[in-house]
Amino acid sequence: MASTLPATEPRRARLSARQGAALAVLVLPVLLISIDMTVLGFAVPFLSEDLAPTSSQLLWIVDVYGFVLAGLLVTMGSVADRIGRRKLLVFGSAAFAAASVVAAYAPTAETLIAARALLGVAGATLMPTTLALMRNLFTDPRQRLFAIAIWGAGFSAGSAAGPVIGGWLLEHFWWGSVFLMAVPVSIAVLVAAPMLLPESKNDRPGSLDWPGVGLSFLAMFPFVYAIKSVAEHGFSLAAAAALVFGVLAGWGFLKRQLTARHPLIDVRLFRIRRFSASIFTNFMIVFAMISALFLLTQYLQLVLDYSPMRAGLLLLPGMAVSVAAGLVAVRLAARFGLVTIIVGGLGFIVAGFGAMYLIGVHEGAFVVAGAFALIGIGSGMVQTVTNDAVVTAAPADRAGAAAAISETAYELGGAMGVAVLGSLATGIYRSELGEAPAGASETLGGAVHVAGTLPGEAGAALLEAAKTAFTDGLRVTSLLAAGLVLVAAVAVGRALRTRRSEAVAGS
Repeated sequence: MASTLPATEPRRARLSARQGAALAVLVLPVLLISIDMTVLGFAVPFLSEDLAPTSSQLLWIVDVYGFVLAGLLVTMGSVADRIGRRKLLVFGSAAFAAASVVAAYAPTAETLIAARALLGVAGATLMPTTLALMRNLFTDPRQRLFAIAIWGAGFSAGSAAGPVIGGWLLEHFWWGSVFLMAVPVSIAVLVAAPMLLPESKNDRPGSLDWPGVGLSFLAMFPFVYAIKSVAEHGFSLAAAAALVFGVLAGWGFLKRQLTARHPLIDVRLFRIRRFSASIFTNFMIVFAMISALFLLTQYLQLVLDYSPMRAGLLLLPGMAVSVAAGLVAVRLAARFGLVTIIVGGLGFIVAGFGAMYLIGVHEGAFVVAGAFALIGIGSGMVQTVTNDAVVTAAPADRAGAAAAISETAYELGGAMGVAVLGSLATGIYRSELGEAPAGASETLGGAVHVAGTLPGEAGAALLEAAKTAFTDGLRVTSLLAAGLVLVAAVAVGRALRTRRSEAVAGS
């Protein structure tokens, strides 16, 4: 497909000093949320000892943020279109800072659950507003591609920095410090946004579709709950009922959006191949990436015995090349077009997951670093052009809702990646480990604990068997992830090439 960028534009459009400062403000919330997604897992053992939550409470501490965030993204995107995207960004930053303080000093598990829910509400206001504001702030196509590359780099950098920062904080302070680090970032956005960001909104938004709001939440919350429940506990009647309820509510939501006078989202956007292909691609990338991070952090720490900080540093090169690839994609997109960048980037991701099949029980750190670098190159390339396609395919007055659709795809992709691939890895682990002492057959962390209580050779044998079983699960799921991303690359490439004229019209 030919480039959709005007041929008469300069080869490189530089940002002004004010635009650069405004972009920094838009990247900060993304950096904040991505760090927040990765640090909590390292803090769980410490807060468990301090607050003594039940197993159910601990599950809610970890999951309630994602539940609320996923359920409110579409609603908050539509609210931003109505009241003003900058205004909602400022409000959300203040709320995120306040909820972070409550979480850091939570005296009980119940208080921490409530604080995490508030963080989910605040987080839902940040992601759609930052991406939507870029459309108004960067009207030049090349500037916008560059800005979105930096925006995506902030997400990658935060994901990589989370384990490193979290590990350092937990080595020097108490578990609440991982929440407090969000406060200065939120305050910086709160102060700088009104000075540097222009306000943008839909001048004739109509009334908010409250039935649509309710249906969107009733669809997302049970659906994500069902996915996470199956991942944690296996199939159950409650999970099946939640899934069916979520699907029915989702059908009702789509029907409502097709008939409402002022819908939350324009579902007809999915008829634009450029938009729908970008959403699907983002979903598949996060589906594979989050599951990889979920398993790789355990592999590095529990199989290779790396510290949290060292494990984070090993993954850092992959995030760094993701940043560089996103910036290179700005020029490549102008020369080769959307299809080539997406298919080529997904090819790098397939190669990365394929390479992870080479890891072993006693060595594999360099393989992980190299494989994750390939994945980082691919995701950096692809997400730059797909995020640009999302915000430009939608009408300007619906940019917030369109961005929210993209972020919802991210959340669902992450949840389903952990559920599907994480559950498969767990199944392989349990199957290979076979008969084992209580607690060892559930998780690798449990096996490490049990092995420490057994006498010499028995403990060493259990630990070796558990590490081997976990590594085998990671290798198999890596091949499956490679296959799924390959299928996605073929499907997206064919869809865009067969409807080239529609893709260009949607740009």
